[in-house]
Amino acid sequence: MADPATNAPVAPAEAPKKKRSPNRLVVEEALNDDNSVISLSQAKMEELNLFRGDNVLLKGKKRKDTVCIVLADDNLDDSKIRLNKVVRKNLRCRLGDIVSVHACGDVPYGKRVHVLPLDDTIEGITGNLFDTYLKPYYLEAYR
Repeated sequence: MADPATNAPVAPAEAPKKKRSPNRLVVEEALNDDNSVISLSQAKMEELNLFRGDNVLLKGKKRKDTVCIVLADDNLDDSKIRLNKVVRKNLRCRLGDIVSVHACGDVPYGKRVHVLPLDDTIEGITGNLFDTYLKPYYLEAYR
């Protein structure tokens, strides 16, 4: 179609750029071994209005989700997130998959934790399981 004033053809309107959701990130291997901590770049944390130590809700595949603590990582790309193997398993995702990150409000402190081991998983282990495994994991840890 031509513009009647100048008789020059009018360029078609540009297609709007596809807006990518800023909270969808690609999974990468974590550097630390803490099961309750994830890493984001500082720029991504600012974009999502997150601060160091905030609780975040991660949503993975098959409607699985988990709550973690976010930390900054300067050596990480803005489109990536570092997740521990245990967190990835909870979300049913693998390296290279996409997870979404959402700010999580106040998470109440737990009053009790029930740990019920299976018989075949504790075969051959002797001694007090609480003092050996559970107490060091939960004591003085923000989980």
